Amino acid sequence: MNKAVTQNTPSSKTEKRQVDIYFDKYAESHQNPNNKIIHWICVPLIVFSLLGLVWSIPFPYLKFLGQYNGFFNWASFLIAFSVYYYYKLSPVLSYLMFFLLFVFTYALTGLEQWHKTGGPALWQISLAIFVLSWIGQFIGHKIEGKKPSFLDDLKFLLIGPIWLLHFILKRVGIKY
Repeated sequence: MNKAVTQNTPSSKTEKRQVDIYFDKYAESHQNPNNKIIHWICVPLIVFSLLGLVWSIPFPYLKFLGQYNGFFNWASFLIAFSVYYYYKLSPVLSYLMFFLLFVFTYALTGLEQWHKTGGPALWQISLAIFVLSWIGQFIGHKIEGKKPSFLDDLKFLLIGPIWLLHFILKRVGIKY
């Protein structure tokens, strides 16, 4: 776990982990209760939709994968990168996020099957969810009255999901 900042307290010096620094920064623009509710809805939908959009990018056939070609796509790399990133911040949160991504991939494969039976393409569903969720995010920031910078907003794409998960862990008494 990353230790980043030493805080001087009257009784002792403690080091604040990088994940907590990110959470504090994220929380600065997420104080309004209505904005928080919007984020509880929109952040998971944005993650799901981005995963679906990346999942939809055609992946080349790689001979060395043989029968396992269908199990890899560009989203596999996104999942691997994000879980590794989360692991460096907090192993417990990375495990929980990995489980959540597993649930999302299960849902994405269901949407792919639906497309095969005449439903809309995965990328269309994912794009619609993304646009609606991103609009929700902007509404939440408008309600909040404090919009993070574009660069911070991009960083928050990765931090947002685990920021929500850390509240669940706190509620059930699990240290992250």
